[in-house]
Amino acid sequence: MTEADNGVLHTLFHSDQGGHEQVVLCQDRASGLKAVIAIHSTALGPALGGTRFYPYATEEEAVADVLNLSRGMSYKNAMAGLDHGGGKAVIIGDPDRIKSEELLLAFGRCVASLGGRYVTACDVGTYVADMDVVARECRWTTGRSPENGGAGDSSVLTAFGVFQGMRASAEHLWGDASLRGRKVGVAGVGKVGHHLVEHLLEDGAEVVITDVREESVNRIVHKHPSVTAVADTEALIRTEGLDIYAPCALGGALDDDSVPVLTAKVVCGAANNQLAHPGVEKDLADRSILYAPDYVVNAGGVIQVADELHGFDFDRCKAKASKIFDTTLAIFARAKEDGIPPAAAADRIAEQRMSDAR
Repeated sequence: MTEADNGVLHTLFHSDQGGHEQVVLCQDRASGLKAVIAIHSTALGPALGGTRFYPYATEEEAVADVLNLSRGMSYKNAMAGLDHGGGKAVIIGDPDRIKSEELLLAFGRCVASLGGRYVTACDVGTYVADMDVVARECRWTTGRSPENGGAGDSSVLTAFGVFQGMRASAEHLWGDASLRGRKVGVAGVGKVGHHLVEHLLEDGAEVVITDVREESVNRIVHKHPSVTAVADTEALIRTEGLDIYAPCALGGALDDDSVPVLTAKVVCGAANNQLAHPGVEKDLADRSILYAPDYVVNAGGVIQVADELHGFDFDRCKAKASKIFDTTLAIFARAKEDGIPPAAAADRIAEQRMSDAR
């Protein structure tokens, strides 16, 4: 471990787990910053992925999460057709208690020390205003406010992309892309989920929601009395007549306990790493539940922040995000042709693009 001039401590090492190119541990005693940056791949270009601010129980848990998330970003960026590899950062701690300008500036210096190999953005626990602060120390920052040369909130296009994935799933399974009359359960109605609910209601879907934050639920049901709220995720996945289940909170939503009781015929949501382990997708397939790979359908946000690096144009980004519909259908077709689950088909396509680039 060496100490940089700016007071941020870095440990850089190459990792064999998941084929990661580099993992960086960052610490700044003055601000309380403890962070991990993982660069999975730069085969397609500089690693791009958001910064998650979360109160991990242990540093080991934080490292495991950032390794999984950064690997997912490599596949997401490849499937989205972006000239970026995959990376991710996590800041350890409760953002409601320890987030400060000093801490964010220290984190910006840490990202800047990588010289552009990693480009950061928003994720769980970080927002546009936070990226504006980080950008004061690091030019490789996206997700900034329009006033500071950025594209603003990337959750808008993330939700739009998930909606396109749902439409593709409906087209594949029921022969009609419309969600009118379909019952959709959304678990997590925060930054992305509440935008997704708006798309669903506009398309005529029946919506059921849940969230650990009561204020997030109340915001929606007060605006849309037709939306039904249930107590928790377990109640949501058991909802009678559910057509589509949309995990839009943290990862691991689908596991050995939830899949056997899931009533929906389609899983399509915004959360990253929705499958608790690789065997879960086979369990879904055995129950004839169609799984739309998370890193494919939730790519709208990364499409937006990548565009920000070249001069943001919302209409151009939305047009590219709308192609998630076609990409999702192509994955389902490849899965059927190869006799494999959709996530495996998506992996093959992404891996081929990364291999060709190498």
